[in-house]
Amino acid sequence: MPALPSWLIEPLWDQFAALLPGREEFVPTHPWGCHRRRIPDRIVFDKLIQVLRFGCSYEGIADTTCSASTLRARRDEWIGLGVITQLARMARDGYDRIVGLALDDIAVDGCITKAPGGGESAGPSPVDRRKQGLKRSMLVEDNGIPLGRVLAGANRHDSPLLGPTLDRLNELGPLPTDITVHLDAGYDSGKTRDLLADRGLHGVIAHKGEKAPIQATRRWHVERTNAWHNTFNRLQRCYERRTAVINAFFDLADAIITVRRLIRCAWTTHRWDTRPTHRP
Repeated sequence: MPALPSWLIEPLWDQFAALLPGREEFVPTHPWGCHRRRIPDRIVFDKLIQVLRFGCSYEGIADTTCSASTLRARRDEWIGLGVITQLARMARDGYDRIVGLALDDIAVDGCITKAPGGGESAGPSPVDRRKQGLKRSMLVEDNGIPLGRVLAGANRHDSPLLGPTLDRLNELGPLPTDITVHLDAGYDSGKTRDLLADRGLHGVIAHKGEKAPIQATRRWHVERTNAWHNTFNRLQRCYERRTAVINAFFDLADAIITVRRLIRCAWTTHRWDTRPTHRP
């Protein structure tokens, strides 16, 4: 069963392959000239997508085409080169050129997931009997396109993570002069309002103790994006211990979400040779 349909995996791979440096099939400095062939990058890329989507271990996905140690080594090599982060940025820039990022309204919210293996960003979860958990503070634009995140232990409150999360706006270049930030009642405090005022942002914050349907605000976009992320089993139940690796998988998921949304929006406005036969 493929992890992603061909109409989605192929454009992702084409852009990712363009970011990779050229490599020799054999190591030319080997004294006998008989070094094993380098595993093709496409095989490793497909298997990392499967790890992300299905949540399986590296040993569980390894076979005669690629070993678990090669998956980890190539993953770390790509993280060091920054190509996975560049892929997510290119997907977001492409969406911005074709559809346009709706940055007048943004939303921030936290989401707690399991982290059975612990790690650098894990902490005791207050909703899971203090088992190890991971919290992500997610920033999205008005259509739910992910703009950035901050990782922390599950015991961290959402409010202190708001400032570092809003710092991700600095990576987007020119911004609208009037930006509204939509937040839930967990951010309802004078400190949060002062933080937004210092940054020149307008806040729409749900009030504590007042029941309001989620449709009454524009915060449902970030809830939907958190649900999109949780469909990737590697993020829903994270066994990675290093923050750099977790962020790399999140960047890969962001690229998939953004390209999928781009194809869905462009399906009714654009035509191309490999256009899906039905609306995705």
